[in-house]
Amino acid sequence: MVFEAFEVGTVPFNSDGWGPPDASDTTSSASSTSVAAANLLPNVPFASFSRSEKLGRVADWTRALSNPSARPQTGSKSDPSAIFDFSAFAVDEGFGLANSGGNADEDVAFRLVDGKPPPRPRFGPKWRFNQFHNRNQLPQRRDEEVEAKKREAEKDRARRDRLFNNNRNNIHHQRREAAAFKSSVDIQPEWNMLEQIPFSTFSKLSFTVQEPEDLLLCGGLEGYDRSYDRITPKADRRVERFKNRSFKVTTSDDLVIRRLAKEDIATVFATDAILAALMCAPRSVYSWDLVIQRVGNKLFFDKRDGSPLDLLSVHETSQEPLPEGKDDINSAHSLGVEAAYINQNFAQQVLVKNGKRETFDEPLPNANEGEENASIAFRYRRWKLDDNMYLVARCELQSTVDLNNQRSFLTLNALNEFDPKYSGVDWRQKLETQRGAVLANELKNNGNKLAKWTAQALLANADMMKIGFVSRVHPRDHFNHVILSVLGYKPKDFAGQINLNTNNMWGIVKSIVDLCMKLSEGKYVLVKDPSKPQVRIYEVPADAFENDYVEEPLPEDEQVQPTEENSEVGAETNGASSTTEVAEDKKPEDDQA
Repeated sequence: MVFEAFEVGTVPFNSDGWGPPDASDTTSSASSTSVAAANLLPNVPFASFSRSEKLGRVADWTRALSNPSARPQTGSKSDPSAIFDFSAFAVDEGFGLANSGGNADEDVAFRLVDGKPPPRPRFGPKWRFNQFHNRNQLPQRRDEEVEAKKREAEKDRARRDRLFNNNRNNIHHQRREAAAFKSSVDIQPEWNMLEQIPFSTFSKLSFTVQEPEDLLLCGGLEGYDRSYDRITPKADRRVERFKNRSFKVTTSDDLVIRRLAKEDIATVFATDAILAALMCAPRSVYSWDLVIQRVGNKLFFDKRDGSPLDLLSVHETSQEPLPEGKDDINSAHSLGVEAAYINQNFAQQVLVKNGKRETFDEPLPNANEGEENASIAFRYRRWKLDDNMYLVARCELQSTVDLNNQRSFLTLNALNEFDPKYSGVDWRQKLETQRGAVLANELKNNGNKLAKWTAQALLANADMMKIGFVSRVHPRDHFNHVILSVLGYKPKDFAGQINLNTNNMWGIVKSIVDLCMKLSEGKYVLVKDPSKPQVRIYEVPADAFENDYVEEPLPEDEQVQPTEENSEVGAETNGASSTTEVAEDKKPEDDQA
């Protein structure tokens, strides 16, 4: 095995001082000069020094490029922005850069490549005040501390926002779940669930119906007062109270529908409110229910006494939860009663008070003779669902107006503002200048209610739908209200704005009707699930929801008790759902009070 010899280089000895010997020393021989030059690292500047001299910095990493005042005044002719300054090292014949092949210009122009961008200029009184603070501290060090403080502040802000959103979502989740678990009807143990239909299947349905046939027009209508179109928040009007009664009985109790069923005019019978609830079911959040009766080959869609369909939902599709207590004036139940009271009085107040009323084919069915009825008309229309299946619906109209020398039918409804803190938009400030923003906010908070109103206007073939904006006089006063504005829309155009598809609406109705026609004769209940986007169909006893059928009553602490000083208002509020027997019995006593 052959080993190569390892030669150790000669280390010259410098007897004159520290470091390698000077190559320019005349006393040394030529061999020592060559050895010293060979031991020098190539292209590395070196300056001789003695023991008494203090070493300077090897590399200055704290010098700022954008602060000329921080640079040392060395009198250098090199680039002033250079991090390394080689001008302090004299290029002499002893070092011999030229002899070693180096270029002085390249060394002078040498600069450190730094990827960090230069600090941005600061503005504002805070920076002007602090720019002379700690003048001895290096500028770049101060910039790093500022950036570090900003990063810490950003982390703290993000942490606070995350905790706030988590707490907010948890509160919202608990409140919504607590409210959602309350069903509109108590499911009895003897009820048998037959079908469970998720709302996701409704969005895929589509059915095209032909133009309906008008069968009958009952009741009488008064003209619309156009002066209400000029109402502004600065020139509002108080909501008046009316005692006119509107007889909105359910489907099977309507005398005209009973007569049409005996004449075998159709197979399916319903009202516009019930059909609208089915058509807009995917938009609903609160629980609601319908009663379905199969009698022979006939199918009747009814609502029970005290149903949520008698009231108007408020803030249903909003993300902000409402108070849970039923006795709270801003709870879902209290707002529903208040909205029904406002809607009933608004529909009578915006009419022309000249005593003239246009009457139609027949008077209102189920109306008592001698009593003053509200301005309302029922239009009975028939749609063809199949070759052997027709649907008859009772549609509602509230007023008429002459447009271009033609009679036009109107539907009248009112949106109510109870507290701007919940809605997020103050109507008194936004209605005049930003009506679109107010309407968009209502579509977000009350999308289901507006969709049902539009569906009812389409079913009744109304030429115009008037929507009033009614607000409380004070957020804590739920008895006195003012009309801030009235807007008019064409039903078909408004349906396009809110993305309400007519074919999908009828597809939902057609699927429910086909499903119910397969059931045997009897009584059934269709219930919107309180916590899930789906509906269920239960088979119930024949005596369910009758007078002799007793359900579990609500506890006394959950029942709404009207105050004594507002007994008159409470009586009129009960009149909003005048189909119930309790309201009919109590109204004469309240009127006397």
